[in-house]
Amino acid sequence: MSSRNLDRFGVPGWLQALPFGLVFAAFFIVPLILVVIVSFWDYNDYQMMPAFITRSYTESFEGCLTRLPDLCTLFKTYLSTAKFCLIVWALTLVIGFTVAYFLAFHIRTQTTQMVLFLVCTIPFWTSNVIRMVSWIPLLGRNGLVNQMLIGGHVVERPVEWLLYSQFSVALAFVHLFSFFMVAPIFNSMMRIDRRLIEAAYDGGASGWQMLTNVIIPLSKPGIAIGSIFVVTIVMGDFITFGVMGGQQIASAGKAIEARLNALQFPPAAANAVILLGATMLIITVLNRIVDIRKEL
Repeated sequence: MSSRNLDRFGVPGWLQALPFGLVFAAFFIVPLILVVIVSFWDYNDYQMMPAFITRSYTESFEGCLTRLPDLCTLFKTYLSTAKFCLIVWALTLVIGFTVAYFLAFHIRTQTTQMVLFLVCTIPFWTSNVIRMVSWIPLLGRNGLVNQMLIGGHVVERPVEWLLYSQFSVALAFVHLFSFFMVAPIFNSMMRIDRRLIEAAYDGGASGWQMLTNVIIPLSKPGIAIGSIFVVTIVMGDFITFGVMGGQQIASAGKAIEARLNALQFPPAAANAVILLGATMLIITVLNRIVDIRKEL
């Protein structure tokens, strides 16, 4: 065995990684295999029956070809979910990049940077549900925002679309998951050699040129990782859609939840596999744009 494959205690690398591999296999690979297996089982109102049929998948895609050019329910659901992914991704990217840029390049001392970075984590000290519910007294028909708008004579009657709407769902997502974009982008920016910034300024680059030609390209790994975090969470979320959407907005996660509530586990598993495939497709596209393994 080559010496470069051993650490200073003579332990091979694969043996060091074995415990983590076993944990990964036990809590991810094995459950995923079971979900795929169950998705091909038959079922009725009372039980699941081990078999190998595609009923759950054909029912999910039912009408997708016969109703063209109209979209079937499955495609409409995924299109709605993808729309929220795009909106939330764009907003969290702008917020995350701005906050990370301020912390990395406008705060001089590392201690202050770390303190302000930890301040960004304060919302995570409470439950996501609590943070979502906190918006209801603000955005409700008789909430604080409507009272301010009416009191300021901006509107004559309460604004209805502030709560239980697409706006409130997107707002909650941005509030909940912006930090998942801040952290990786901030980490990438902190690794940028400051001598490159000085060289760009010495070469006569403007602030915009320095941002677009130096900082953004070198921050792409953080942007890609943050994007993967945000997209995967939004794609599988159903609580935020339910609470902030008033149970009126369809999503891929809610489709799985509805199947589980009806005790239809094979269709729920099939929808989970379809959702995983759609999410992996998005991640593959992001990885094609930025090769994270190469950049890191």
